[in-house]
Amino acid sequence: MLIIDLKIQSEKWLDAGRTGLYLLPLLLTLLIAGCTVNTEKSTSSQPEENAIENTGFPFRLPDERPQRKLSAALERNYTRYMAPRPEDNELYSQFKYTELKGFDYHGHDGTVSRRDPSKVIFANGKYYVWYTYRHTPTPPKGAELSNDSIPSRDWDLAEIWYATSEDGFTWEEQGVAVARPPKPQVGWRSVSTADILVWEGKYYLYYQGFLEASGKRGDDCPVAVSYADSPDGPWTPYQQVVIPNGAVGEWDQYSIHDPHPFVYKGKIYLYYKSDFDGDPRLVRMQGLAVANDPLGPFEKHPLNPVINSGHETSLFPFKEGMAAMVTRDGNEHHTIQYAADGVNFEIASIVSLLPTAAGSFVPDAFTDSNDGRGITWGLSHFTNVTTWAENHSVLTRFDCDLSLDVDDYDMKKHNEYYKPEFYYQHALNTSQLERIAKTNQLLLDQSE
Repeated sequence: MLIIDLKIQSEKWLDAGRTGLYLLPLLLTLLIAGCTVNTEKSTSSQPEENAIENTGFPFRLPDERPQRKLSAALERNYTRYMAPRPEDNELYSQFKYTELKGFDYHGHDGTVSRRDPSKVIFANGKYYVWYTYRHTPTPPKGAELSNDSIPSRDWDLAEIWYATSEDGFTWEEQGVAVARPPKPQVGWRSVSTADILVWEGKYYLYYQGFLEASGKRGDDCPVAVSYADSPDGPWTPYQQVVIPNGAVGEWDQYSIHDPHPFVYKGKIYLYYKSDFDGDPRLVRMQGLAVANDPLGPFEKHPLNPVINSGHETSLFPFKEGMAAMVTRDGNEHHTIQYAADGVNFEIASIVSLLPTAAGSFVPDAFTDSNDGRGITWGLSHFTNVTTWAENHSVLTRFDCDLSLDVDDYDMKKHNEYYKPEFYYQHALNTSQLERIAKTNQLLLDQSE
């Protein structure tokens, strides 16, 4: 059609005179050249795209997402995690544990317990940590058998104690920091699970204040706070609830556990855990409350819960956001997660042997630097030290490489093997063995 149109047009030009005749060859040449160039452009990229799609995924794992169609799993590898290889992922690590020196547990008879360590801070030339300390005549006996001297749970009838260390391995216990106040003040039954905040030269200890024996009604324990001019105290109780339980029918109506404060975006970001949905189907998730002042008022975030899994809350500043070690409970347990805004967390790595109730050494917990460097060690606890009849907890040290400033290759291994004894410790219980025996007997009966 183009050629026919040109011929018709050329006849008109010829009739018009000699000028049109001279211009026609030039016009035809330009039109044909343009068509040739356009055709080459439209087909030249096709062979390259086909070549990419028709070849296998590269043998050398690319550091950046390759420009090709990927499966959902490969897409995740480049979009969900901070690096396609675990050893290059700054939020992946193994965890190593070391027994601490300096603590006595009364022969592990269950009458002395130390658990739920705070963040570790460095002040006055040494490390400080605060923790739940219980010293009772008997081990915990349950809510129904508890009284003014017999604890219901491991954290019942407890106080907040603290210890110091020069190396993080050997500790010297300093004694009580926050004692139980007289009834009916918040915490008269027990004060536990403390964490530390440093704000404008002062120190603030947030903790759970129990108003009744744990286990009687959803662990009634709103958050209280005491403050001091020195990490050695003396600590002055604020005498008010700073973060109350939620309203009736809300997810945190019965409990706010593990208060965990940071200075972030010029404010105090305090993360916490709550148990909800009722026994025996407990769900545990993490929430956030924000304040301009350490004594409040704290406003709970409208997107709560901000983490859908985890038991004891444990976070640390990382780059411009916050990272969280999500331990034990929920769909996303045993993960490390990251939120660039401190609120909307995504899985950054999948890990094993995470510390329980980790209180990390976080040098920039209160600097609000917008450049969090991560962590390399801290304290946590073990709860199943002996038997539940002698139930108590012990503090331990964990080490890791979740730091932008450390490159520990041995902490980044992801093909770990354990001795058979480790697996046999995870044995079938009595009811499971009975179920298997019944199934075997049923099959035998049917075969006769």
